[in-house]
Order: sequence, then C-alpha cells, then structure tokens
Amino acid sequence: MGLMLRIPFFRTAALGLSLAYLAFLPSSVAAKARPVASPDSNYAAALATADRLLQAWQTGDIEHGIVLLTTRAKRTTTSDLVEKFFSNEGASSYEVARGKLLRRGRYEFPVALVDTASNHHARRHFSTIVVVNTGKNDWAVDKLP
Repeated sequence: MGLMLRIPFFRTAALGLSLAYLAFLPSSVAAKARPVASPDSNYAAALATADRLLQAWQTGDIEHGIVLLTTRAKRTTTSDLVEKFFSNEGASSYEVARGKLLRRGRYEFPVALVDTASNHHARRHFSTIVVVNTGKNDWAVDKLP
C-alpha cells in the first residue's frame, strides 16, 4: 500500500475556508471598484487645447492665447482682464486635472495655476477651463481660468 499522509481535520478545514475566502475576494473587490471610462478622441483634443492655452499663459504669449478663445469668451472678458491673465512676471507653472464631459462637445478641466510673486513665494490659484468644439473638430476655450 502507498504511504498515506494524515492531516488533522481542523487544518484541512482551515485550509479549505482560506481557499474559499481567497476565491471570492477578487470578485468582491472588483465589484466595489468604479469602472474608469477611457478618454475618447474628443477628450484628447479638448485637453490639448486647454494645454496650449496654459502654455501661452505660462510664456506670456497673448497672441497665441487669444487665438484659442471662442467669440463668446472674447465678448464676456474685457481686454484688460485678458492682458492681465497673460502677463506673467516670474516663474509660473500649471496643473491640469482629469476633465469631465459637461455635454457633447464641451469639457471642463480643473486647473491649478502656480505663479511666483515679487516676494518669491509661490501662489496657487484654483479654477477651471471650459473647452468647446466649435465645429469641424476645432476646439477653443470658452472660459478662462
């Protein structure tokens, strides 16, 4: 006869319960996790437009910045405010967080603008940028931060 290995019952039961717990663990964890929607090409185009506007802000390039604004944004914002927005007198940087679809062809991106004041202290300004599809896959900024 072959050699029989004797395992006490309580060890076998504990091992069986542990394996059963591990078998159900991934499905319960996956059930609690929210699915993340993959960004589409419209999202990428809107994000690229927001990034171009913020690059213009960072470099103080008002000409390239104004080109990215919608007619509505130009009408609702005074030229003094636009000039003030693009005038940077020190080191500046920005962060763009995950945007959300407001409605078809319209995205909103939370942003943090970081600039260095004359006293060399960095200041963060939190706001949002709204980017819209103006037609023929052309994107423009409808709301400045």
